[in-house]
Amino acid sequence: MKARWHWILLPSLLLSLGLLLASQIAFLRGGFFRDLRLGRMGTDFTLANYERFFTDPLYLDSLVLTVRLSLTVAILTLLVGFPIAYVLARLKSRWTLVLLAGIIAASFITIVIKVLGLIIIFSSGGFLNRFLMWTGIVSSPIAIVGNPGGVVVGLMHFTMGFSILLLYSVVQTIPRSLEEAAEIHGAPRWRVFARVILPLSLPGLVVTGLIVFNLCMGAFTSAALIGGGKVFTLPVLIQQTVINQTRYGMGATISAILMLVTLAINGLSVLAMTKLDKRRSAVA
Repeated sequence: MKARWHWILLPSLLLSLGLLLASQIAFLRGGFFRDLRLGRMGTDFTLANYERFFTDPLYLDSLVLTVRLSLTVAILTLLVGFPIAYVLARLKSRWTLVLLAGIIAASFITIVIKVLGLIIIFSSGGFLNRFLMWTGIVSSPIAIVGNPGGVVVGLMHFTMGFSILLLYSVVQTIPRSLEEAAEIHGAPRWRVFARVILPLSLPGLVVTGLIVFNLCMGAFTSAALIGGGKVFTLPVLIQQTVINQTRYGMGATISAILMLVTLAINGLSVLAMTKLDKRRSAVA
């Protein structure tokens, strides 16, 4: 008898969705009420908070910066993580499990410790900057605190291990025999990658990129600590609006827009992948 797992998992799904939606609706509802100082909100329904968001350059610049940094981190993480995942998946050695265990263990380290470690490594008196200056590669210390580039480094450090594990599983689903067949027929290595490995791993690359993008869109710790109060991504702006200014209505508005923009980008990406798959199926 075939088990109907969708019926077994349905209660858990409904419970999780109920808890998620109830908390989100209660919070996002505050975005339609005006802030009255000292954490108090009005009772009249209004779109003033949304109007302010889309007319104030501070909020719009923060939105653009958040999307740009998240896209940059997602692309760079894929460019760096995919070759590592491919080598691990094709490596026939006992060290494969050791390296994977090291990546998993590093992923368990809290983001605060990772960020503080980066700050120490890239400090003006740190061994990395001293080595780069001693070799003449740079003439002055590389600073990552207080600039968007440092936030990108921090977010990559946060998402790299997770993305490598995902991409490792993607590469493992590609039979090695397909690459060998292409090489036997005279295809150079770059063509094997372009015509075999990349097309077969494209869905996994897109999913991994979207996961990294989503994590970065909501990341607060890296932007707050490495940004040093100078890089205002939307999560940092939400924290300052809610905690420092006690404007819960505006904080809810920023949160709603962050969620909607993230969902819209994910939806457009999935739609583009669906159309691409249909075109490839039609050609085949």
